[in-house]
Amino acid sequence: MLPAPLLVGLFAFPALLSIASIFQAQYRLPVLLVDAALLLIALVDLFAFRRIALVMTVDGRDILSIGQKNAVFVQITTGTDLRLALSIYPDIPVEFECPERGPDGIKVSLKKGQQEFRYHLIPEKRGAYTLGAHHLRTQSRLGLWKRQERFDTARKVRVYPDLAVIRTYELLARQHRQYALVRASRLRGGESEFARLRDYTSDDDYRFIDWKATARRNKLTTKEFQLESDQNVFLILDSGRLMTGQVAGLSQFDLALNAALLMAHVAQSGGDRVGLMAFDEEVHAFLPPQGGPKATARLVQATYALHPKMVESAFRKALSVFDSRIKQRCLLVLFTQLLDDTQVRELSDQLRLLGRKHLPLVILLEDTELTKMAMGAIEPGDEKGELYDRGAAAELLMWKHRAVTQLKETGAHVIESPARSLSNKVVNRYLEVKAQHSL
Repeated sequence: MLPAPLLVGLFAFPALLSIASIFQAQYRLPVLLVDAALLLIALVDLFAFRRIALVMTVDGRDILSIGQKNAVFVQITTGTDLRLALSIYPDIPVEFECPERGPDGIKVSLKKGQQEFRYHLIPEKRGAYTLGAHHLRTQSRLGLWKRQERFDTARKVRVYPDLAVIRTYELLARQHRQYALVRASRLRGGESEFARLRDYTSDDDYRFIDWKATARRNKLTTKEFQLESDQNVFLILDSGRLMTGQVAGLSQFDLALNAALLMAHVAQSGGDRVGLMAFDEEVHAFLPPQGGPKATARLVQATYALHPKMVESAFRKALSVFDSRIKQRCLLVLFTQLLDDTQVRELSDQLRLLGRKHLPLVILLEDTELTKMAMGAIEPGDEKGELYDRGAAAELLMWKHRAVTQLKETGAHVIESPARSLSNKVVNRYLEVKAQHSL
């Protein structure tokens, strides 16, 4: 229990009068009466306030998604019907943001003895963390006292890659709209195996309408096909220093990991086997291809604590490990960034060798800021400096175009994509490869 500023201010007034009473004896009695009255009011407010018991319960998911708003649910209960103004201060790691928390904590108004609300946590880094206690501060009815309580609500959480897009995919899949997240294109070669009959929708090809089933049901019915299954997809994540760059608040490694996990989920749902490797100057994770309903969860468990490091990436070492351990033909999906001609030559040599057995697909994250710098309008006042920046940006873009051309000459597929559409483009290309029977 702490005195509020209002109480301190109220007692400051008779304190000044008491100084005057030293020289004027007639002021002593009024000062004592004012002191007694204020003390009585303060004690009544204090005892009434101390009788109010507060109970707090906190609930939330133990697995959080990086870069996403993860809800924490709080319930506060008290035995009084008085309206109380509360400030809540949660102990959270420095790697977390809480949009609702201001300088004075999270503001809540307690109504009729119970209040339920939620706030959100946005993790900026994957890994294992501990969410600490909650400190609650409230004010007495007259505003003369403040009370601060600590509720031991500590719990351990794990921050995983962004799983929200996978949950959205699952919800769409239940409504036969599993490709709503990706472009619904008509692919050369089409589907390969009949799966089932279902209701016709406006997005379906009329050539696949089953007229016998339509006549029998008196309702347009179309055939649904499935792509060839039991194939291998192997995801390789570069965790070197070029993948530490930030895009939209996340590192390029995190964006690549999110896209890789969505692709793994789509592949696993289609009956394919999925494996994964992460590397920088050394190989840090290696999971051979495996199928089944738990294939994606296996990858999540293996990668949630992996982070990019400020070291050079050793393509030759990593791809040699892959070639020595994986003997079956795979769709080899490499998420990386390129810096200089030496890296491009090293990667091209390895892809040319691996292309004899596997189908390589290289995913490069597009630098949208660099493109804006090269193509943006020049502001008046600093034409010389901006022209220099535009020239440097254009030169880097031309170099990257030549590097992509060199990689394609090895027979590898290459995708350049901005961060916001990376997952969609990766899944689209996987579906194209499957529909064209390239694997």
